[in-house]
Amino acid sequence: MPVTPPNPGEAPSQQERQHQADQETELQKLGDLPGLKEDELKEVTDDGKVLDQSAAEIAKNLGKILTMKTDDLIAGYRDRSIDFVKDFAKSLEVEHQIFSFENELDVSIDRLMKNDPSAKSCTYCGVFRRTLINKAGREVGADKVAVGHNLDDEAQSVLMNVMRGDMKRMSRLAKSSPSFVRRIKPLKNIPEKEIVAYAVINSIPYFDGECPNSFNNARRDVQTLLNEMERKYPGTKNNIINFYRKLPAIPIETSPVVCAKCGEPSSHEVCKACELAEKARK
Repeated sequence: MPVTPPNPGEAPSQQERQHQADQETELQKLGDLPGLKEDELKEVTDDGKVLDQSAAEIAKNLGKILTMKTDDLIAGYRDRSIDFVKDFAKSLEVEHQIFSFENELDVSIDRLMKNDPSAKSCTYCGVFRRTLINKAGREVGADKVAVGHNLDDEAQSVLMNVMRGDMKRMSRLAKSSPSFVRRIKPLKNIPEKEIVAYAVINSIPYFDGECPNSFNNARRDVQTLLNEMERKYPGTKNNIINFYRKLPAIPIETSPVVCAKCGEPSSHEVCKACELAEKARK
């Protein structure tokens, strides 16, 4: 995706910078074991770079830092991005682990699309990825998992939930459940184009490929819409996020149960990951 140079007039507000500072503070608490999970290397390597810049100062205060990646087995895409992550983690002397859809769930996105070309692969991939992030974080003993979601991702999620009228999912954007390893988002207030610009300026290698299955889904349409609105009306993405954060708490009570099949936390007897994995294996 072409990257527009940052507009100097779009500096984040004091409130947004404070949110960023709060996230960074979470990483520096004594005894924490952050797991760093990569969605895209252009996000991940910058997450790693931020941590690496402070490594000399905070390494002795952190129990351990490691990177994790979920492998959805999309040939020609995920395998290439994994190579970037492996090399970058090695350059930082950071442990790296891969959690595969195949090994953990006995599914692959390529096989799913071959069997059912009309399947909405992003739905499957998103559910599987969230499940594996939690499982992987628990297995490595992480206190927190830092994900690479940026401001663009957050604005897209808010708008998608509004379009779907999904109050339950909207409430989960700002809350963490004791049933899950806590996720933090150090880059959540930084626009994607600024992250890419930072990587280029600092000669940080990044993978800029796009998933071949991602061009027929709601998020792609919302991404295109928001990019166009941002071009015409600078600050649109920030305004969406600020509006969301000013909303009063949404009183939706949930009582997670344990999935009868896999033992992971779920809102139903059988979790969504098991339900979709069964469909994908048919």
